[in-house]
Amino acid sequence: MAPLISAEEKLNERIKELTCLYAVSSFIANSNLDDLHPTLKAIARSLQGALLYSEEASVEIKIEETIFFAGKKTAEQVFIISAIKAFNIPIGAIKVGYSKAKFTSNSFLNEEKQLLHKVAFEIGNLFERKQIIEKEMLSRRQVERADRLSILGEITAGIAHELNTPLANILGYSELLKEQFQDNKAVLNDLEKIRNSAIYSREVVKKLMFFSCDMPHQMARTNITTVIKDAISLLKPNFSKKGITCQVAIQETNIPFRVDSIQLTQVIFNLIINAIYFSPEKGVITVKVSQTSTHIIIEISDQGTGIDKTIGDNIFNPFFTTKPVGEGSGLGLSVVHGIVKSHKGSIKHSPNSPKGTIFTIRFPKN
Repeated sequence: MAPLISAEEKLNERIKELTCLYAVSSFIANSNLDDLHPTLKAIARSLQGALLYSEEASVEIKIEETIFFAGKKTAEQVFIISAIKAFNIPIGAIKVGYSKAKFTSNSFLNEEKQLLHKVAFEIGNLFERKQIIEKEMLSRRQVERADRLSILGEITAGIAHELNTPLANILGYSELLKEQFQDNKAVLNDLEKIRNSAIYSREVVKKLMFFSCDMPHQMARTNITTVIKDAISLLKPNFSKKGITCQVAIQETNIPFRVDSIQLTQVIFNLIINAIYFSPEKGVITVKVSQTSTHIIIEISDQGTGIDKTIGDNIFNPFFTTKPVGEGSGLGLSVVHGIVKSHKGSIKHSPNSPKGTIFTIRFPKN
């Protein structure tokens, strides 16, 4: 049975409830979606003040694992509770309680129960708005990134074509000059340096062409488990240098896929060489290959330092590198991205547990 209160007290309670609803709406309208903690704390305090026995009440707003509390804590309580939902999915709850020693479940007014449901509904709407804005921002960043990469692809393709001819000339004329100065060791040494530099530059051009998807595909239906195993076996000396163990887990021995085997090998090489570079001595690198009815999935994980959130959006951009000067061209991951994209696939990175990074590639079968 609800507590007996006079008409004047009822009027005061309605005013408190309306004031609370107005305050909650104001808090939500002026909230910072990047940090909702102050808003939820203020709502908890406002809700406590709207209750009949506000001095004796406690209000607990729980969102996932975070709790926002206001009021008087007691060990044993009688309480009412209302779920908080965003898009019909429970994300938390509001619990209002009194000490069990002084109150019973009948101490709550029906209007207070309705108020609790309204506040829970308003908080749910707030989190729905937050999720919608976050998804819009993510979609916008993905579109902007795709546009940037498309423009960079066009630019790098043009640069690669422009550089190919002069590099071929440098290599050709350096070979001719070597024949003319066979007896001059100093000149031959200098020509060899020119030749090596030109070959290195040519490899950079090849990577640029991979990134811009301007390398011709040699697509053929093949068993990709064989391609991946062969690529890993070629990297055994690299593993040995740092005492790294490579664990390979392949779901099935035969996973057929129409792919450019050379380009897939390039993808595996680049990702594993990166993983080796950032892995600690005697670390473990894991390569997993599996398939579903619609996709082929390749996961390469390491136990390195991981990828800082502040640079996560940039790692596939050409010439972006966290390696010291002279140790990386910044083209490895952009090449991987270009090859995967040219095969209509996707590549993402996520944190490994307890540390490191997982790169996940998904190729559609059709």
